[in-house]
Amino acid sequence: MKVPILDEVIEKLKILPHDQQRRVLEFARALVLSTPRGVPGRELLRFAGAVPADEIQLMREAIEQDCERVDDDER
Repeated sequence: MKVPILDEVIEKLKILPHDQQRRVLEFARALVLSTPRGVPGRELLRFAGAVPADEIQLMREAIEQDCERVDDDER
């Protein structure tokens, strides 16, 4: 039988010295704060069609012309 993740983490924490337990706690806090930001794609659907098709074509052409070149001198 597989041990649930939370139970396994607790078991491992019990055998760690206090300073390493503190590091695990700090890491867990950092993970909680680093939740992904942004909005779901469905909320962006209202912008569909906002850019006229002719402008999209101009962008596509600019990308094809300028983004396929490599500038060896660029730093």
